[in-house]
This record gives sequence, C-alpha cells and structure tokens, in this order.
Amino acid sequence: DPDMLEVGNGGMTTEEYRAHFSIWALAKAPLLVGCDIQAMDNTTYELITNSEVIAVNQDKLGVQGKKVKSNNDLEVWAGPLSKNKLAVVLWNRSSSNATVTASWSDIGLEPNTIVDARDLWEHSTQSLVSGEISAELDSHACKMYVLTPKKI
Repeated sequence: DPDMLEVGNGGMTTEEYRAHFSIWALAKAPLLVGCDIQAMDNTTYELITNSEVIAVNQDKLGVQGKKVKSNNDLEVWAGPLSKNKLAVVLWNRSSSNATVTASWSDIGLEPNTIVDARDLWEHSTQSLVSGEISAELDSHACKMYVLTPKKI
C-alpha cells in the first residue's frame, strides 16, 4: 500500500514527480498530498491537480493497475478502466533517454484492436492507433495514456 505522495517535497525532478503521481493514480492509491501546500509551487500544483490523471485513480471500476512488462529499467504498467477503457503508463526508469513500447499483447488487447490514445499529461489524443503504443522518454520520465477501443 503506497504511502503519501512525495510530489513537491524536494529531491526529485519534475519528470520523477510526474512518474510518481502517475503510478500512484494507476495503482488506485490514496492521493494524499505530503508536501507543504502553503509553499507549493505552480508546477507541483499543476501535477497534483491534473483532472485526467485523478480520473484514472477515481475510476468507478476500481481495479488497480500493475506492472505488466519490464525490460531492465523500461517498464509498462496497465490497468482496466470502466467503459472498456485501459490506462497505460510507459516509464523509463533508466539514467538515459529510451523508447518504451507496449504492444497490445503486453496490455491485454486483441492484436487487431484500434484505439484512440489520450495522453493525460499533454492533454492530446492520437486517433486510430493500432498494434502498440510507444514513446521516446527522457531519463526517469513517463507517459500516461487512456486507450479507448474503437468500433470500426
């Protein structure tokens, strides 16, 4: 059971805070702010108030996401959401830039599934994604997506 969020406590980069918050949200952990909210900077505020990431944490299906693939320090985490959606985190825990890829088989989707992929941190959507989702990530960075299967 994860403890309080470390976002805003110092000692981590913005990318590390983003990854920390993403994993906590995916794992349906309590989002208990552990920093001094009176001293919080704008970046910290923006991270912990991202409504799309919070929505994953609060999704009514209530099923925790988990690590589904690990290749050294490159990880894929995924978990089901209501309305047949899927939350996915691509996470580069290494000390250098790397590409992290989740194939549909890694995250439990059928090979011919086509999805819209909503990037929860960039607030943008890639339409008609098939087969895999991939991101070039800085050291310790992540991408968090909600995948919505399309009926085509």
